[in-house]
Amino acid sequence: MYIVHRTLEWVRPYGNLIQFVRNSDKTNGGVTLKTILLLFGGRSNEYEVSLRSAYSVINNIPSDKYTIETVGITKEGKWLLYCGGRDKIPSGKWIRGECYSASLSADFGSKQLLVFDSRGGLLRKIHIDVCFPVLHGKNGEDGTLQGMLEIAGIPYVGCGTLSSAMCMDKEITNLIADHFRFPQAKWLSITKFDYEKKKEKFIAKCVSYLGLPLFIKPANAGSSVGISKVKSEDEMEIALETAFKEDSKIVAEECIVGREIECSVLGNEDPFVSVPGEIRPLAEFYDYKAKYVDEDTELCIPADLPPETVKTVRKLALKAFKVLGCKGLARVDFFLRSSDNKVLFNEINTLPGFTSISMFAMLLEESGISYGETVEKLIELAGE
Repeated sequence: MYIVHRTLEWVRPYGNLIQFVRNSDKTNGGVTLKTILLLFGGRSNEYEVSLRSAYSVINNIPSDKYTIETVGITKEGKWLLYCGGRDKIPSGKWIRGECYSASLSADFGSKQLLVFDSRGGLLRKIHIDVCFPVLHGKNGEDGTLQGMLEIAGIPYVGCGTLSSAMCMDKEITNLIADHFRFPQAKWLSITKFDYEKKKEKFIAKCVSYLGLPLFIKPANAGSSVGISKVKSEDEMEIALETAFKEDSKIVAEECIVGREIECSVLGNEDPFVSVPGEIRPLAEFYDYKAKYVDEDTELCIPADLPPETVKTVRKLALKAFKVLGCKGLARVDFFLRSSDNKVLFNEINTLPGFTSISMFAMLLEESGISYGETVEKLIELAGE
């Protein structure tokens, strides 16, 4: 049974002043429930994926332990406190529901979500204990939002500002991997400014050093958006232009012929590494369509691998998680090269797809940690 406990502050216009009125909050057995701010949507090409992930997370936060406040961020970047039914979130219909303009207070330690009426008047202040950002890609897992939460002093789920930024940037991730001598594909990078000055020279260098086919990728973009597989030198310029539409810096990588292997990591100082899984896309490579549209992509959990290979993958996943300063969660991706069965580091994703049928959750489930347990553990880890 829930007992009413008056803690939240409502505010109403009163002349030229603001009058504060107390509002009801839930308690359980006399203990005030912690408030989780769940953020979803965002100015990212992974907006729709975020909605589905958020819906799964909301349904697995226990209501007897936490109060949930949901804030959707539109594709234009507007923050809206959503007070309607959660079933409207996955389809995007939430935006036509009961919404109020909202923002975080930047006052360190205040831990407040500020809610406004249509004229910009302050309606409500909501105390936030932990923020659970379910935002994929740019402006969600690239360190920008994490920096905002750090300024406000709000504990949050997932990797910190620096770690998020490093893992999002493929060039920086590759540089760190090289420094720590991770086995990985050969690569090159260039900014759009430098590329415009030496197009032919860079294209020739890519072909001679990386060979064909090769991959062209935006340095900062999620879910394989803007990535092209280049099979001839004639395709290079179009592939580079496609990647530069997503970011001002690109990475060119050697094409690895082999299997795609992934591991989930959960924890802070002493993280747990899941069993590895394998992705077998119908498409030529695991692009956005293969990840979220095609139903023929095969997920093999656990991956059919020799014990020594499993040990290598998990060990390298743990090392990558630690040297890149990750906290909370990450999914670490690898290639298993066909020519010599060598495990090669590919990339690390600090806020992977989070639906109940996403690889991240399914790998932990196979390892004995249910989706609900994962969600609760992440909230606890944020509090640490």
